[in-house]
Amino acid sequence: MTRSSRPLAVFDLDGTLADSGHRQHFLERRPRDWDAFFRAAPDDPPLAKGVELCLQAAEECEVRYLTGRPERCRRDTLDWLAAQGLPEGRVFMRRNDDHRPARTTKLEILRRLGRDREIRMLVDDDELVCDEAERAGFPVVRARWATGTTEALKDAQEREGRT
Repeated sequence: MTRSSRPLAVFDLDGTLADSGHRQHFLERRPRDWDAFFRAAPDDPPLAKGVELCLQAAEECEVRYLTGRPERCRRDTLDWLAAQGLPEGRVFMRRNDDHRPARTTKLEILRRLGRDREIRMLVDDDELVCDEAERAGFPVVRARWATGTTEALKDAQEREGRT
């Protein structure tokens, strides 16, 4: 099986591979401090269950990363993935000016990826993203291993489309 014919395993970052709990306090204030929230991302500890699942998936699948982080965070994100020893893979990020809900942006990208390749799994912690992906027929693993996700982050993901 060639690399281009391998199925895809698609992983979210925040709350799935990266523990963003330490920086969520930036979203609890008004106005939310998105710049500080994303500046703190390089300090995220890895989530062991997510990292383990990603490494296992890479044995049979080509790994892709699908995050709600804005494009301006690309360098920090790539450095973080490499520092964790995660498999290389294309990283899909939202445009800096795209504030649609994650369930909309991520499903759009999943559909595009699924046109040419089998998607073996989407791994994400956002229940609304998971619900939409399942309704569209994608196999989903719900990342419920992060303990620090606050209501402020969930609200921000849905209403402000920032992560």
